[in-house]
Amino acid sequence: MLKITPYLELDTEANQLVDHVSGKKVSLTFSESAVLHRLLLSSKPVCSKEELLSAGWPDRVVAVTSLTQCISTLRKKLDPYREVQLKTIARRGYQLHISTQSHVKMLAVNDAESMKAAIFDVSLLVKISGIVVLLALALWAWYGSDYHKIKQNLSRWSADTQVELQIGGLKGNAQLLYKDEAQHLHPFMWEKHLEPDNNFMTCHKGFNAFAATDGENYSMAICPGTDQEQCAGKGLINITSVDSEPANLNMPEFMELSTAMEQRIRYNRVMLPESTETKGSLLEHNYQADVYFPVKDELLIRADINMSLIYDSDDTGEFHSSTCITDEDCLTTPIKYKVRGKFKQYSGMVDGLKADIFQVRVQQKDLIKPDKLNDSAVRFYRDLRKRDIKDEELYFIRVHQDHKTAVWVIPLFGQVTAWYHYERFDI
Repeated sequence: MLKITPYLELDTEANQLVDHVSGKKVSLTFSESAVLHRLLLSSKPVCSKEELLSAGWPDRVVAVTSLTQCISTLRKKLDPYREVQLKTIARRGYQLHISTQSHVKMLAVNDAESMKAAIFDVSLLVKISGIVVLLALALWAWYGSDYHKIKQNLSRWSADTQVELQIGGLKGNAQLLYKDEAQHLHPFMWEKHLEPDNNFMTCHKGFNAFAATDGENYSMAICPGTDQEQCAGKGLINITSVDSEPANLNMPEFMELSTAMEQRIRYNRVMLPESTETKGSLLEHNYQADVYFPVKDELLIRADINMSLIYDSDDTGEFHSSTCITDEDCLTTPIKYKVRGKFKQYSGMVDGLKADIFQVRVQQKDLIKPDKLNDSAVRFYRDLRKRDIKDEELYFIRVHQDHKTAVWVIPLFGQVTAWYHYERFDI
């Protein structure tokens, strides 16, 4: 077998061409096979007519027209292989030219040499073009990967500064999280919704806090106390403003009202149903927070948020979330929004702040419309309705975790930051 291209060979014993791509075999006459064989083995660029007549008709005297006819039929049989060209060189003879394009044709060859030739014996331009295509494919694959989505999501947040807040007669620094280079990061944007000169927190020596904004909403997550590492989980305050006009929230009255609202029946509890077969074999990490949304001259809205993570490996598992919206007078019966899906956990940094980001692929959503819906709750129901229609993939960011509490940034009415109670349950 004599190789013509990486996928086309000449079988001189059977007098045929063997195409390894299609599996086709093309029959040749003895003379056609001998002439092609001599052209392939010739060390000279051009084979003379005499040389080819001697190869194709050994020990015979034939007219030159026999060679002309042989070359004509051989060209027809080689015609499907455009990279193999049998050229006539005027007054000199014939030349077999094999284009390097044959090396980039899709192969079905088991020959290692053919594969090597197809990869390496190509022009510099072809090599560069191949590298560019491979890089483009790799870039496209990376751009669409989950890891890139995670990096892109975290890169939209900054945590390079702190903001000094004055709350309930106490001053303290809050870790600031802001998204997409949000403007208006002055403490006033968080403090303006609280009535000044309230000393309701003077029984404490200080507080820990996170302040966050996505450019529209401004959230405060506050844990009373001075322990920078651990939050006792008592008296947590989560307030998010969704309106630019100051709400004039009287904090002593708010504390009394929020306590009363939280003592009502808690509609919200996310737990997987118990199973006699798996009881105790799974661990639920449960997070619960009450977030308040003050708006001037409107009823105070409370969101009872509950999230559960049930791991099936070190960084994957089931995600369950339930949000229940009510108002201070119970004029709006509960708006309930539940999400279930699979999560993948990643770790990263936001300007030196360690963060865990959870990518949730939504599998099920349930939005329960209330029997009654007052004006104060309309904007919240509309936002949940929009999410119920659109959301297929969600991102939750955890920026603090201790043995009793955690701080999360979640996709709710924009981006909401809150301090959560944390518990673990065997299920």
